[in-house]
Amino acid sequence: MQVLVTGGAGYIGSHTAKCLAQSGLEPVVLDNLQRGHRQAVKWGPLVEGDVADRSVLEKVFAQYRIEAVLHFAAFAYVGESMRTPELYFRNNVVGTLNLLEAMRAGGVGTIVFSSTCATYGDPVQIPIPEDHPQRPVNPYGESKLMVERLLHWFGAVHGLRWTALRYFNAAGADPGGEIGEEHDPETHLIPLAISAALGQGNVLEIYGTDYDTPDGTAIRDYLHVMDLAEAHLAALRYLDAGGASTAFNLGTGRGHSVREVAAMVERIAGRRVSVREVGRRAGDPACLIADAAKSVERMGWLPKHSTLEEIVRTAWNWKLKTLERAVRA
Repeated sequence: MQVLVTGGAGYIGSHTAKCLAQSGLEPVVLDNLQRGHRQAVKWGPLVEGDVADRSVLEKVFAQYRIEAVLHFAAFAYVGESMRTPELYFRNNVVGTLNLLEAMRAGGVGTIVFSSTCATYGDPVQIPIPEDHPQRPVNPYGESKLMVERLLHWFGAVHGLRWTALRYFNAAGADPGGEIGEEHDPETHLIPLAISAALGQGNVLEIYGTDYDTPDGTAIRDYLHVMDLAEAHLAALRYLDAGGASTAFNLGTGRGHSVREVAAMVERIAGRRVSVREVGRRAGDPACLIADAAKSVERMGWLPKHSTLEEIVRTAWNWKLKTLERAVRA
């Protein structure tokens, strides 16, 4: 079985491609390499191109026996979306519409979509279930919600079979050390804390210390990227077994504060994480924790690698490996 992985040279897409290959499936990666990495494509062919290019999609569906699509090709920086919302609606929404039309023309009727908890906006209950109101507070979350509506209507009208996986906070790196997290610019807490521990660049900025949380800093539900990858495989199996099209939360149901994360990095690294406390960022909720019971019940998916210690340890090991690679180069 060949599976098209759009954005498969990126962080989550590349880890999922490895998971697919380990399960006997062949990932066919489509990526324009604008934000992904060629060296992260290791388990199947790479088609260099964009989901916005209909001719590239037609060639992919003609050349390969694609039976399903895992769709990761999206921009995902909240701050950037607030500065240039048009970029996010064009890439994330229009690009997905183009992909769905090409899938229909190519006779491919199954898709697993990389969505986000940002579709919920400010939470009105914790933990957050899938039927929580969806009121995004930034264009990034709005673009993902718009894609979820596209999936719904393509399903209702054209028979598309789909799942939307609403991630909470992806983190960590491949335990085997083959791939990891490499963003430019880096905005995720754990790699920023690791860089601060290594004395690279700026200190770790803590945005807000006056939240209504035990230590005053924001709490998030961190999920290991390999558990995320396994969830995509579980979603494919769920749909293949006749499961109804729907959305699933992906999280652990546990939260960790910014200070807890920094303390764990200090423990794993054996180094101090220098921090600077600054004001809250607009739109940052105090606490985001998933209710992922539906994923467990319907997909049989359970996180296996998502203790904070394992997440940080794999991220730390990956960072050391990239530094060693840079020295050798």
